[in-house]
Amino acid sequence: MDKNQIIAKTIDFVKETLKDAEGGHDWFHIERVWKNAKLIAKNEDVDLFIVELGALLHDIADAKFYNGDETIGPKKASIFLKNLNVEPKIIAHVANIIQFISYKASLDTTAIKFNSKELEVVQDADRLDAIGAIGIARAFNYGGFKNRALYNPEIKPIKHLDKNTYKKSDAPTINHFYEKLLLLKDKMNTKTGKKLAISRHRFMETYLSQFYNEWEGNQ
Repeated sequence: MDKNQIIAKTIDFVKETLKDAEGGHDWFHIERVWKNAKLIAKNEDVDLFIVELGALLHDIADAKFYNGDETIGPKKASIFLKNLNVEPKIIAHVANIIQFISYKASLDTTAIKFNSKELEVVQDADRLDAIGAIGIARAFNYGGFKNRALYNPEIKPIKHLDKNTYKKSDAPTINHFYEKLLLLKDKMNTKTGKKLAISRHRFMETYLSQFYNEWEGNQ
C-alpha cells in the first residue's frame, strides 16, 4: 500500500470515527487542520507523510471527550496505522504528535517533552483553527455543548493556568479568549503559522470590542 492509499484510508477512518462528534472537533475541523498543515509544510523541511497523518489523526480521540484520558488518541491511531503496515518509527512519531499537540500539554511543566518539525507544523495548523472567525465559532459551539455561560463580568479570566486548572475549567466562553485563544499568536512555531495568525488574532480583538459594546448597550 503506497502513501496516497494510506492517506485515503486514514481520511475514511477519521470521517467514520468522528461522524457524530461535537461540531468544533468533527471531520471538518480535521480537514481544515490538514489543509493548514499542508500549506505550512510547503515552507518547512519536514516529512509531509508524517505531517498529513498527524494532522488527520490528531483529534481521533480528544481527551476532553474521553473523561480526560490522554492515552486513547495515541493508542487508537497507533492500532489503526499498524493495521495498515505503516513503519513503526512513523507510527511512534504520529503518536507523539497526537500526545503533545494540545495547548494543555504545553502547560504541563513536569512532563517529558517531545518536539519535531512535523509536530510544530501540525500544532500551528491546529492552533490556526482555534483563532479567527472559525476559532470564535468553535469556542462558542463547545461552550454551548458544555452548557457554559457566554460571559459573566463577575468571573474573571485566570492568567497563567496550569494544566489541571485548565482541564477542570468551566468558566464562561469569553474567558477562554484570555486563557488560551489570544495567547496562541505568540506561540506559533513556524514563519507561515506566525504570519497567518496575525489577521485571525486581530479579528478576535475586533470581535471582543464589539461584544463588550453590545453587552453594555453602547451599540
